[in-house]
Amino acid sequence: MPYIPLATHLPGITGLLEYRRDTAAPIRELTQFLLRGPNSLTEAERELIATIVSYGNECRFCTTAHATAADALMGNSAVTEQIKIDHWQSTLSEKMKALLEIARLVRISGKAVTDNAIELAKAAGASDLEIHDTVLIAALFCLYNRYVDGLATSFPDDPSYFGQLADRLVNHGYHRLPQGYDHLKK
Repeated sequence: MPYIPLATHLPGITGLLEYRRDTAAPIRELTQFLLRGPNSLTEAERELIATIVSYGNECRFCTTAHATAADALMGNSAVTEQIKIDHWQSTLSEKMKALLEIARLVRISGKAVTDNAIELAKAAGASDLEIHDTVLIAALFCLYNRYVDGLATSFPDDPSYFGQLADRLVNHGYHRLPQGYDHLKK
């Protein structure tokens, strides 16, 4: 049960963003820019960064939401399942594996990121901007994970919720829907 009164039809971060729309606006804008804006990393790759961080932080809502979005963008779920177990053994490019390692290290601590991890990413072809954005996305998802779990937000009872959420994230991004979320009430 959430520690504060949240809309019961809006589990996870959506309920928090509706609770404080004033703080939600810059959060949504930054997330939209980082995960859907112009970038040499694909939207799916950026969702994988969100997934590996959320999984490592044991944030069930964010892990499921972003893994489902990554799956929708990639057309399968094998990669998200692989990166939860061992991203080094995944079918991703060496560059992406190295960037996921940086994200994993950021999740532990910013100081856990080593010269070796950065050099490995650069040697695999990662640009300075891709390294920057990986660190920023990873740090941002640490914030989100703590926000969602720190206020004990609810987890949806119906697993199909995440398919609908992934559809919304893939097709509308991280913007608040113009009509709001009352249509999600049962």
